[in-house]
Amino acid sequence: MQYFLANGGALLSFDTGFGVWVLISTLLFLYLMNKYLVPPINSALKEREERIKDSLESAEKALAKAEKISQDNEKALKEVEIKAQKIRKEALEDAEVLRVEKIEKAKKDAAKILEDARQTIEQEKKRALTELRNEVAELAVQSASLIIQSELDKKKNKKLVDSFINDLSKKN
Repeated sequence: MQYFLANGGALLSFDTGFGVWVLISTLLFLYLMNKYLVPPINSALKEREERIKDSLESAEKALAKAEKISQDNEKALKEVEIKAQKIRKEALEDAEVLRVEKIEKAKKDAAKILEDARQTIEQEKKRALTELRNEVAELAVQSASLIIQSELDKKKNKKLVDSFINDLSKKN
């Protein structure tokens, strides 16, 4: 310990000249650093702080915009789903109306075909009856001519034939 306390010990001895130079050089260093080095560092820090603040604001704006777009998309999706359901419902209603119309048309067509068939059958029946009457009349005339030849009374035979034809008409 004596070594440190003695004049020869450099650690605890104080040289005033050296101390003054250290103080002057430290003050000069601090002055120069404060004048030339600190302002650019401060401005760089302020710029960085501003960039970070702007980036955060931009990120917040982008996030808000993204949320708004997401909400708009959800709203649009709901609207599209509603429209799709409405279109689906209208299509089903239209299909049902079309089905009912086709069934009604088919029923009308079937009724018309049935009515046409009935009319055709009725016409054929009338034609057949007319032909039958004609044949009966012809047979009656032939019978009558045979009778006439045997009795020679035309008035009586004609009356008999007409009566026979009228009876046939009433039966049919």
